[in-house]
Amino acid sequence: MPLAMNRDVFITCAVTGSGDTAGKSPHVPRSPKQIAESAIEAARAGAAVVHCHVRDPETGAPSRRNDLYREVTERIRDAEVDVVLNLTAGMGGDMIFGNTEQPLPLNPNGTDMAGATERVSHVAECLPEICTLDCGTMNFSLGDYVMTNTPSMLRAMGKMMTDLGVRPEIEAFDTGHLWFAKQLVEEGIIEDPVLIQLCMGIPWGAPDDLNTFMAMVNNVPSNWTFSAFSIGRNAMAYPAASVLAGGNVRVGLEDNLYVAKGQLATNAQLVDKAVNIIESMGARVIGPAEVREKLKLTKRAPRG
Repeated sequence: MPLAMNRDVFITCAVTGSGDTAGKSPHVPRSPKQIAESAIEAARAGAAVVHCHVRDPETGAPSRRNDLYREVTERIRDAEVDVVLNLTAGMGGDMIFGNTEQPLPLNPNGTDMAGATERVSHVAECLPEICTLDCGTMNFSLGDYVMTNTPSMLRAMGKMMTDLGVRPEIEAFDTGHLWFAKQLVEEGIIEDPVLIQLCMGIPWGAPDDLNTFMAMVNNVPSNWTFSAFSIGRNAMAYPAASVLAGGNVRVGLEDNLYVAKGQLATNAQLVDKAVNIIESMGARVIGPAEVREKLKLTKRAPRG
């Protein structure tokens, strides 16, 4: 198929994820203040959207505490630089089985299962423009961890997000996730304009080779907006691949710690490199105002 390069590209910076990266780089932010400051620096570097998890400020462990999300939100909203806020709603679906001979009971160390209302409670309080919806269940990385998102859970969470006026960003880790995303749209749970994030290279979802990537792209309806990223060593090649395929770009310390071989990065440095890649391809990096117009987003303050 002929290439349909995207000429007006927005960058999402995934500021800090829930993975075990806080001890691997001094640049991975932990506290709400650090997360907000890193997000603001990324926005100044050219990110139109910042995607945020929160962590326990003392340990760096992933957290779902609403007060941490609220502090991050308020600090970003109070900043002089404008940026679209995207909060994760992926936490609360973490299931770790026992050993291979006794999978039950579940291992309490790391298992974190919550209901739909609880998983979306910080979104209802903070009212970001966007929040993520991990659109499927999959074996995730090594060991006995399963990322768990049942069809019923996704329908319930998706409806809550739509009712709140927050745009779901559907995170698709494999083609079946795109299939279910189409079902959510068909049922009216997710409304236009539909926003998709193609998540490549994460064991054991879609590998980040170009054949698989284009299979994912070719399963995205032409009237949807998509972005893409890869973790690890191909992270900084994917801005070019996504733009060439007609998509937008995600970079950030959630996905990759290095700006070059052996050189630990800040979020702002990763965004700056993505800007250079995009512009050297002849495309234009668009800002938050254009993203809000394109995706029909509403910027709001947290609930009082």
